[in-house]
Amino acid sequence: MFGIVRPCAHRLGERLKTEWMAHLCGLCLALRRDHGQFARIVTNYDGLLISVLTDAQTGPTLDGRRTAGPCALRGMRTASVAQGEGARLAAAVSLVLAAAKVRDHVADGDGLLARRPVAAAARRVAVGWGNAGARSGSAVGFDTGVLVEAVDRQLGLETLAGYGTPILTVTEPTETATAAAFAHTAVLAGRPDNAQPLAEAGRLFGRLAHLLDAVEDQRTDALSGAWNPLTATGTSRTEVRRLADDALHGIRLALREAEFADGKLVHLLLVHELGRSVDRAFGSSSCGHAPEAAFGPPPGHHAPDAPQHPYGHPFGQPPRPDKRGFWAGCAAALGLCCTCKVCCADEFEGPWSRKRREGCCADCDCDCDASCCEACQCCECCECCSCCDCGL
Repeated sequence: MFGIVRPCAHRLGERLKTEWMAHLCGLCLALRRDHGQFARIVTNYDGLLISVLTDAQTGPTLDGRRTAGPCALRGMRTASVAQGEGARLAAAVSLVLAAAKVRDHVADGDGLLARRPVAAAARRVAVGWGNAGARSGSAVGFDTGVLVEAVDRQLGLETLAGYGTPILTVTEPTETATAAAFAHTAVLAGRPDNAQPLAEAGRLFGRLAHLLDAVEDQRTDALSGAWNPLTATGTSRTEVRRLADDALHGIRLALREAEFADGKLVHLLLVHELGRSVDRAFGSSSCGHAPEAAFGPPPGHHAPDAPQHPYGHPFGQPPRPDKRGFWAGCAAALGLCCTCKVCCADEFEGPWSRKRREGCCADCDCDCDASCCEACQCCECCECCSCCDCGL
């Protein structure tokens, strides 16, 4: 599983945790239903925000949930999962962007993709996902061409970018793609007045996603010789943090302009948890619970001012393991799913990044009563945000 918004289960509380899992499982099952078992591999935390936003605007509906059968990733339990146009849009966006990611890996010749037969097979997968995403998008009135065009423009910008190029020039295609996806949730929900503020929230979310990914990968990219936007443009981490904080503030303001039937989960994810994602990326703070809990661990990187070894890793710390190639990562992901390690293991290795991950059901040694986190975020261990007037 990948994405920058990985909330701690204790901060969500029981009700919002159930809602979060409903959207996560809903995205996974929408991919399986419309595109086959293999498509489920593109399920990601950030993609399900599309489903969350749609649901928050429409409010509870009779056909918005269904009971899904037992699943190994839920410990063979049934669950109420999200369904409908929001989940289908999330699936379409996830497929198109995953197809672009595969093409990018092929172009870079990563791992096994440096071999022609493997690269040819990966291209066929990417084409299939891209076409499937276009069909799903069209079914809910969304033109995925804006996503494809943004990805193509991204490759051109990266080729031309050099030292001194403004970093926001490089992030613009990602911003455009996420703005379009966020705005279309207003169309699906029948709230056209929300399209503009949600497009702004999506644009800034895309900026954050691009910047945080660059921050987390900068050292690894330097070791492997891969292209990194911060290194290529000479952008300092101080400047990136400023841009990230500005984006967080802009998202909060944009969400205030939108109308929601029930915006509690949206606010918690796109204001509180997104802020924690920025802190994690820069190594400044994290959740107070022992494992960064149920939906994803801290990325495992170090503060930017840590003393450096001549080969690029902090003194006293081993270098990161090399990332797996696309197909090797797929095989590892399949093994994790089949053995239920993603859900049940205390710790496992990320299939592509090889970063340390905590299982979704890992025990937490914090004495926090999760109900207080859901009600008002008043629990000290849940890092109460007293500056927010949201009431959480």
